[in-house]
Amino acid sequence: MRKPSFTTAMLIVGLVFLYLPMIILVVYSFNSSRLVTVWAGFSAHWYVELLRDQQILSAVWTSLRIAFFSASMAVCLGTLAAFVMVRFARFRGKTALSSMVTAPLVMPEVITGLSLLLLFVHMAQLIGWPADRGMVTIWIAHTTFCSAYVAVVVASRLREVDLSIEEAAMDLGSRPVRTFFQITLPVIAPALAAGWLLAFTLSLDDLVIASFVSGPGATTLPMVVFSSVRMGVSPKINALATLIILAVSLATFLAWYLMRRSEARRRQAMLQDMTAGR
Repeated sequence: MRKPSFTTAMLIVGLVFLYLPMIILVVYSFNSSRLVTVWAGFSAHWYVELLRDQQILSAVWTSLRIAFFSASMAVCLGTLAAFVMVRFARFRGKTALSSMVTAPLVMPEVITGLSLLLLFVHMAQLIGWPADRGMVTIWIAHTTFCSAYVAVVVASRLREVDLSIEEAAMDLGSRPVRTFFQITLPVIAPALAAGWLLAFTLSLDDLVIASFVSGPGATTLPMVVFSSVRMGVSPKINALATLIILAVSLATFLAWYLMRRSEARRRQAMLQDMTAGR
């Protein structure tokens, strides 16, 4: 029997290190015991309790709404920033603008959250808005740091776009706005989708910044999970984590299936074109 190579062995060790804790978590989510470290039999009791917990369900709905709107706004702002950094000729302050756009990538979240909190407090004192911190302030804060990630993703794609295609379209009479929507936008669409998904994930996962800028009326899911874990891990958290893993796995499989189907159609179209050309 042939022994696995060193690379294969390290790959197996890495996969076990990453996914074994998740498997254990999924198994213990069906534990009937109140103690998460003691196995007392198979049961779906904690899934029923999770669906009855209005605090967690409300936090899930709040986090999903904030993540959706934050990712959508981050795509708009990040795309504009990427166009300025890539397409515009050199102008005074371009280096400073690029540095400021990408600064949230390396800025500690504690500093970002504290600075945004001070900003909202001073704005409330000067103009009376925001009167209370809640979903709006969390949305603004998440959009602020998610836009940097989107800008980097979109800018890397824009640098690879062939400008001659856009120039040819404008030479044929297409206006710049129409050229953008009909030529440039479809080309960078994968980068926009990747940026949106990245921003959605970052917003949904954020705890530190949301803790600074949230108020009593808005509690996100990471804040609820963190507060419950500090008082002791509840089996409901295992059930919640299992449902999140299931949702992410299904979304990943669906994306893989759609990409594979699109690739198969593209290859089939190429074969038909080659056959017709003969």
